[in-house]
Amino acid sequence: MVPLIDIFDVWYGVNLEVVNSEVVSAGIPFVSRQSVNNGVVCHVKKMDDVEPNPSHTLSIAVSGSVLSTFYHDYEYYSGRDIYVAKPKIKLTKEEMLYYCYVIEQNKYRYNYGRGANKTFRSILVPSKDEIPKYVRTKEAEIRFCNKPIISNKIKLNTDSWKWFRYDEIFEICKGFYNKKPEENPIGDIPFIGATDSNNGITSMHDLDTIKDASKTGDEPNAPLEQKIFKSNCITVSNNGSVGYAFYQPKEFTCTHDVNPLYIHKKWNKELNIYIAMFLCSLIEKERFRWDYGRKWRPKRMPDSLIKLPVRKITPNEYEPDWQFMEDYIKSLPYSSSL
Repeated sequence: MVPLIDIFDVWYGVNLEVVNSEVVSAGIPFVSRQSVNNGVVCHVKKMDDVEPNPSHTLSIAVSGSVLSTFYHDYEYYSGRDIYVAKPKIKLTKEEMLYYCYVIEQNKYRYNYGRGANKTFRSILVPSKDEIPKYVRTKEAEIRFCNKPIISNKIKLNTDSWKWFRYDEIFEICKGFYNKKPEENPIGDIPFIGATDSNNGITSMHDLDTIKDASKTGDEPNAPLEQKIFKSNCITVSNNGSVGYAFYQPKEFTCTHDVNPLYIHKKWNKELNIYIAMFLCSLIEKERFRWDYGRKWRPKRMPDSLIKLPVRKITPNEYEPDWQFMEDYIKSLPYSSSL
């Protein structure tokens, strides 16, 4: 491990304010101290007397969302308390993204309003020789096709939809109340936490560390079968970022702040990513009900209601129209990239 300044030249960014810039739809990205959207808050018109920060650099916030770090392969302007880090050695895009991850792992050092402007240069990071091999095997570019699977446009008419209790539609499971296992970046089991991003994944693990982890670190420990949840379900945060819903295509472990939802067996329907995207959107519409610290625990969720498109099976009976849900998502742009 070496200090950050052994790998990067670091300097204060151009320090502009959006209010004094001309916001345009297509211009120079303006990077602020936020933790999302690659730090970009808007695009502004290029200024003749202000040179943008160079491309192939990192932006590092030292206040606000402290140590939010992003890679930029384009020129950009930046606001207050944004530092620019340019590699002293040749680094690929993948290696630069790895350093973003490493720097952000030090965020915990700057809780409770502490700024990082005086100390972040000395943060210890791996030398180039210490970068894991898997970093160089990953592709940084992800290309999406914006075409829909179904060319026909499908309209929504929610007036004809019907209300269902959550426990009519889903088998509602409890997450596992356990100490978070030791992280393994190259593990293949995701840990789903009460977060609002990254498909709910907060870390990766392997089966051995999951098996050994326990709430207190003492025996007896719960069997592995209680810690691993089957794939093809929707996970919903019941605490923290309450109401965020994500489709899980592979088996996972999770915190008790997450409710795994499986399609109820009575419908004899297997969930797929298209139906899941439809349901996730509706579930997240309920987030406003869980403001002010209210929790959506498994005891409360069964009584919640969800309004779904239906098809009539008898004069007085309806069932969810799963095919409509699937077809609607398939009719949207980018559905072929799901």
